[in-house]
Amino acid sequence: MTAWRCARLDELSAREVHDILQARSAVFVVEQACVFQDMDGADPECWHLFTHRDGELAAYCRLVPAGLKYAEPSVGRVITTQAARGTGLGRALVAEALARAAALWPGTAVRIGAQRYLERFYGGFGFVQASEPYDEDGIVHIEMLRPGDRA
Repeated sequence: MTAWRCARLDELSAREVHDILQARSAVFVVEQACVFQDMDGADPECWHLFTHRDGELAAYCRLVPAGLKYAEPSVGRVITTQAARGTGLGRALVAEALARAAALWPGTAVRIGAQRYLERFYGGFGFVQASEPYDEDGIVHIEMLRPGDRA
């Protein structure tokens, strides 16, 4: 069973923040060759969900409150490290993130900005395409929405 930690930025240790930012940089800036401002000012308002494997951060995402990125709450900065890929941890991360989002914002829809090639992956969690494709930092993205149970 995977042990998850979900905390606000000011509840994280300096080492946890370091490991999160290092992993985000490794995936988004180095692997995906995107020069962008990862630290976008949203982190202090978000919840940070992550787990470790063999003493190293292996999966991470942030839960973003409504109104910060989109009108709805969001899940963003979703990563599994290279060492953890192909283990099912990415699916476990998204499932855990959606469970946490449901606890934080019951009945509310969740919107994401997903890389287009992951449309089927997120579709498996109930997300549907909610925008035309758009370029973000040289990678084709789409907004996807997972409806809530509120009318």
